[in-house]
Amino acid sequence: MSVTVIGAGLAGSEAAYFLATHGVQVVLADMKPRLTPAHKSEALCELVCSNSLKSDDAYGNACGLLKEEMRRLSSLTMEAAEHSRVPAGGALAVDREKFSAYVTEKLRAHPDIQIVSREIEELPEKGIVATGPLTAGGLFEAIKKRFGMLHFYDASAPVVSAESVDLSHTFTQDRYGRGTGGYLNCPLTREEYEGFVRALVSAERATLHEFEKGEIFEGCMPVEVMAARGTDTLRFGTFKPVGLRDGGVRPYAVLQLRKENAEGKSYGLVGCQTNLKFGEQRRVFGMIPALAHAEFERYGVMHRNTYLEAPSCLNADFSVKGSPDLFFAGQIAGVEGYVESAASGLLTGYHVLNRLRGKPSVIPPDTTVIGALSNYISAPNANFQPMNANYGVLAGGFEDVRDKKERRKLLAERSFAEIERFKAKVLG
Repeated sequence: MSVTVIGAGLAGSEAAYFLATHGVQVVLADMKPRLTPAHKSEALCELVCSNSLKSDDAYGNACGLLKEEMRRLSSLTMEAAEHSRVPAGGALAVDREKFSAYVTEKLRAHPDIQIVSREIEELPEKGIVATGPLTAGGLFEAIKKRFGMLHFYDASAPVVSAESVDLSHTFTQDRYGRGTGGYLNCPLTREEYEGFVRALVSAERATLHEFEKGEIFEGCMPVEVMAARGTDTLRFGTFKPVGLRDGGVRPYAVLQLRKENAEGKSYGLVGCQTNLKFGEQRRVFGMIPALAHAEFERYGVMHRNTYLEAPSCLNADFSVKGSPDLFFAGQIAGVEGYVESAASGLLTGYHVLNRLRGKPSVIPPDTTVIGALSNYISAPNANFQPMNANYGVLAGGFEDVRDKKERRKLLAERSFAEIERFKAKVLG
């Protein structure tokens, strides 16, 4: 048995590794060492926008629940995340370089995976296409010709060197005291905050070709666009001071910095995805006292993401309608976020293995997050947009339980039981 996987990002890496560990010969094709505008490293499975995989609370957060489902399904990226974890309170954040290096080594070392550095120009008749939201070249044109394409713009946040942060204007604390103090907080007075917002809104932005205002994805909204919605928008969002105390006093607003690597040599500006010109990023973020002399190791950038109108062309097992041997996985398939992309790749691996063994598709129920996302991308939807893990897509239940924490615990326990049943059906 053999399968070709195109794209060695989160989804492609998950699919390739799962299949190889179950006796399938895999050809993993990736365009690297050629890089897209968003990529910086030749390593596989690179994290480009943030080093956070969001909440790790399986009993209180839908993305945390999805991660636990993936662990139970033998996820490579969850294994890599644990290996490269950095302190981030209740979130799962990783050292990007260690994370990518771990996955790359696992893929290169597996005897049943052949990695081919080549840009695929044509859409294959079978295999897995996991080329991500930055699919380019001939393959992009081939996909667009066959399916049509949608797109939106999203952005990444700047990263600064730790030694350039003025610690005299910071305090270390995780929100509500949860975690082990992985966040560095930069408090702002009302005067400082309002001056920062005015500068942010009026700063010069980088030009985007084919840009349209309505194409900005809400989940990665540039901080300057958020600020333009009202002076207090950031203070009730990414700059909210709730759950934080500086010397026992809650600041007016707070920018949080999160470690980018285990050594703590770099910090990412949490929630500060931006499309400002590089010089403007230095000027505007430098208005925050702790960042007055910050050295930027990476500037925030905005790029166009592409995705299929999945309900019109994909089945719930991520196979193409009318072409049961061709699968799409990752953000191009209509899921949004690191974890969701990896989950779709892992799940597609299960589906392809089933197909190779001549068995009918087994779809996890929508009482699991991974199954609910499968249902979302395949259900009729005239206004389809990529979806993150959330309780809104998860099937209901336990409505008679009034305590939210207890209800979510029951939802999680139900999910775990269903994941074990799904795994047994495919692998048993």
